[in-house]
Amino acid sequence: MSPSPQPGPVPNPSPHPPRPNGASRTISEASLQRVENLPGYTTPVFKEKEEQRAKVQAEVAAKGFIARELVANEVNWFYSHLGIDDTYFQNESVSVISDHIIALFGAKVLAYTKHDPNKLVIDLEKIDEKGNGATFIHTSRPGLTSKEGPGATCESRIDALYLDNSTPEKCYRLETYRSTGSISATASQQLRCYFITKCNFPSPPPSTRTDGKTDIRAVSDRSFLEKVTEHTLQVYQEIMWQVESRYGPVMEVFEVEGSRERRLVIGYKMGGTSRFFSALSNLYHYYQLYSARKYVEQFSNGVTIISLYLNPMPNSSAPPIEHSIMQVMKEASLLYCLPDNPFFLDVSDANHAVQEATYAYCGWVFAQHFCNRLGPAYLQLKNTLDESNPAHAEVLNNIKRRFREETFTRQSIAQVIHAHSELVRLLYVNFAMTHYPTATDASLMPTLSYQRLQTTQPLSDAELYDKIRRSVPSKQDLQVLESFLIFNKHVLKTNFYQPTKVALSFRLAPDFLPEIEYPKKPFGMFFVIGNEFRGFHIRFRDVARGGIRIVMSRNKENYSINQRMLFDENYGLAATQSLKNKDIPEGGAKGTILPSLGANPRRCFEKYVDAVLDLLIPGQSPGIKERLVDLYDKPELLFFGPDEGTADMMDWAAMHARDRGADTWWKSFTTGKSAQRLGGVPHDTYGMTSLSIRQYVLGIYKQLGLREKDVTKVQTGGPDGDLGSNEILLSSDKTVAVIDGSGVIADPHGLNREELVRLAKLRIPVSNFDVSKLSKDGYLVKVEDQDIKLPSGEIVLDGTDFRNGAHFRFKADLFVPCGGRPEAVNISNVSGLVDAEGKPHYKYIVEGANLFFTQQARISLEKRKVVLFKDSSANKGGVTSSSLEVLAGLALSTEEYIDLMIFKDGKPSDFYKSYVKDIQFKITENAAAEFQCIWREHARLQGSKSRTRISDELSSTLNDLQAELEASDLFNDLPSRKGVMQKAIPKTLVDQVGLDTLLDRLPESYQRALFSSWVASHFIYKYGVNGSNVDFFHFARDLAH
Repeated sequence: MSPSPQPGPVPNPSPHPPRPNGASRTISEASLQRVENLPGYTTPVFKEKEEQRAKVQAEVAAKGFIARELVANEVNWFYSHLGIDDTYFQNESVSVISDHIIALFGAKVLAYTKHDPNKLVIDLEKIDEKGNGATFIHTSRPGLTSKEGPGATCESRIDALYLDNSTPEKCYRLETYRSTGSISATASQQLRCYFITKCNFPSPPPSTRTDGKTDIRAVSDRSFLEKVTEHTLQVYQEIMWQVESRYGPVMEVFEVEGSRERRLVIGYKMGGTSRFFSALSNLYHYYQLYSARKYVEQFSNGVTIISLYLNPMPNSSAPPIEHSIMQVMKEASLLYCLPDNPFFLDVSDANHAVQEATYAYCGWVFAQHFCNRLGPAYLQLKNTLDESNPAHAEVLNNIKRRFREETFTRQSIAQVIHAHSELVRLLYVNFAMTHYPTATDASLMPTLSYQRLQTTQPLSDAELYDKIRRSVPSKQDLQVLESFLIFNKHVLKTNFYQPTKVALSFRLAPDFLPEIEYPKKPFGMFFVIGNEFRGFHIRFRDVARGGIRIVMSRNKENYSINQRMLFDENYGLAATQSLKNKDIPEGGAKGTILPSLGANPRRCFEKYVDAVLDLLIPGQSPGIKERLVDLYDKPELLFFGPDEGTADMMDWAAMHARDRGADTWWKSFTTGKSAQRLGGVPHDTYGMTSLSIRQYVLGIYKQLGLREKDVTKVQTGGPDGDLGSNEILLSSDKTVAVIDGSGVIADPHGLNREELVRLAKLRIPVSNFDVSKLSKDGYLVKVEDQDIKLPSGEIVLDGTDFRNGAHFRFKADLFVPCGGRPEAVNISNVSGLVDAEGKPHYKYIVEGANLFFTQQARISLEKRKVVLFKDSSANKGGVTSSSLEVLAGLALSTEEYIDLMIFKDGKPSDFYKSYVKDIQFKITENAAAEFQCIWREHARLQGSKSRTRISDELSSTLNDLQAELEASDLFNDLPSRKGVMQKAIPKTLVDQVGLDTLLDRLPESYQRALFSSWVASHFIYKYGVNGSNVDFFHFARDLAH
């Protein structure tokens, strides 16, 4: 985001000058933010306190639990000596206060029987049944995290009950104080009081501001405004503006004049983190600080501000607060990302600082994904079995899954980390020595974490590995700790030390992936860890594009499976995308996000995007986004697209990249943007994917001399979906069945075409089909139906089961899957598509939906003479469209883009309409060329190789040739380059911008990719996969023309 300047001494905000080399602010510099030694809130005085005291005394005496002669003393001690704030007396009723005094007396009697005054535990609470707030009072030793008693759980309960799920409609403000007096003459503990009240936002007064910024008074709770001082309000106002202009948290430290107190103020958007308030206490206790007061304020514009008044413990052995406060601030930003870290909250092992504990957490997640490798036993089996035999391949796949599940569990990896905390600390130092950003300005005070690194003797990689090997006898433990070392060696850059962030991201070199499991090595991978999710992004070439998928889990068991398979699923999807992206500049890529159970998927997506942007956009703002240690040291561009669960989030991601400062590439950062708002090219509106599927269907008709009207067809994916509706609108065949999410509509005499078109235009499912338009043999079965009779007399017991297996029961000339679950037809059920005589149910199959058939199922059907075209060939129209959407974003300046691509008054420009036609033409041209190429090759080999294999070989050959061309010097031949670019870039764009300007604007890596993809695809589509060097020589000679 465009950084807002750091406020200087309030109320005269003055931005700090930017530091050279992105160095962080020093302690002395931060101390410029000085505040006077005055309370930030006015202490309320309860005028009726004496009157209330008399009533309480009478009520306590009347209840009879305390001897009459002791009552006055107990009440007086409670009112005058405990140091409880007047807020409590003002908020609570006489009967509640009486009950609390009696409870206290009981606690004292109990402590007396134990003969130890320090055993006096006070635990008072009052939770309002109507949800208006609560009061908690308990004994608390300053500077220590309680391991037992009420203090051990109080703050985490407050988080869960009142803070974690805050919304502007329902939120609570919190004030908490440490009492000034001890709880009795013999016990040294003090009381900690928490007052929680529901926010009351009256209709706001009109803002007095003329600059369009939020006026804090207009969004504040009434009682907050009554208590807050003018100075604190000004500080909070500055913080609020920064929160609104930034995605992550805002943290500021204020030095209190004439004292060692420091005030840490943290602002963030509601819901941005959870369990944060209680985690902060653990953090400052670690540095032997205690809080005199803490406040949590919530505002109706969705901003939360936490304010901590921190003081050093007397006789503390920790570093002085003057140094440790900046470290607390740094580590608070890590806690914001991972407040629920078991390696920090583990009270039995409190020697991990937050940074070490966060590193341990990241290593823990990394080990979960990369320790469960398959090993030599699997390799032996793989070599013995024949993978081209479908049954063998299925067995291998099942064994692979079992290996993944059983070797290392989350719990067993965590136990290893806990058991070897000293080695994990050394591994952290090894990581930090590479990635900790060192200040180049010698006058800068080294930060505490840097000083801490200096006290541990760093070991070389070899020494560290040797030490681990000698210290860890168990082979499995060793494997876990080795994975930490592998992690360290393959991180090229990370936002771990970025002052503000919302999730942790790592750019990894993928060299550590074993070739036996991942035969094709990715070009690059990103690994993202958030409090409520984890995610990956894998790409197979420098310039690559693919969708970001959210993997949702139904229950705990399903989540465990998803977690184990997440990386493999991501790798598989990205590899498939590579096959599909064969004739466009971008290679294959894919991102996956796995939210924890109950997490908000949109928030996970936003944090994932923001954390990845941290590694793509160089930091420029001291104290907010600083320069990282970058071992990759080259600019990187990623292109994200929509996928399951993220279709409506692409606009946000593009705008967020723009806000973060991606001036040149925000327009092309995502595809699938809304057309009207951000000039995207929606696939479904213009039937982009269906256009390529259609070319394959028409190609079959033409080659085999079929008349479309006579061809019978079955389709999955109904008129309510993108592919399903466009397939209906573009075709004129005799459709005998359509299967979708709502049920099955079927008629052996052909479904009424007008009725299908009506549903497709309205985008509604087949359950809305007008059954009066069916013949006597036709029927509609909805998923909710039970025990219904078909015209044949067959009884359908359950509509959902019938729908799930419906594609196995029909017979037709053509089958076009346009929807359905991946692997719907696999090796174990493919026999269902063949009748008793061995005759397939369908003669021709064009696989519109991704991965509808497994590879083995496709080959099995082709052996039975089915003409089958697989997904990566048939449905590539969508990726071609997205690729040209990326090109428009890179080629047009921001002004041109807004003018030409974004709709005006809901209508597209002439340029936009013309550009869409260019895209449709390119899709049709590419699909027809690939169809012809596969058909020719199959005929040349007289059917000895399946079309599925030819399609895969075509993709691989294209990708390999493209990679060779990218590395060659053919691109440097200017006439050839210009000749290719003139043909590869849509005419509308060349006419508008001019070829020379385009060549100036497009990044060189992208131009190379565009050049080589065009040359590779046009050469192979013309000469086939066996084109010779002589053929290429003739082809290359004409490139300049």
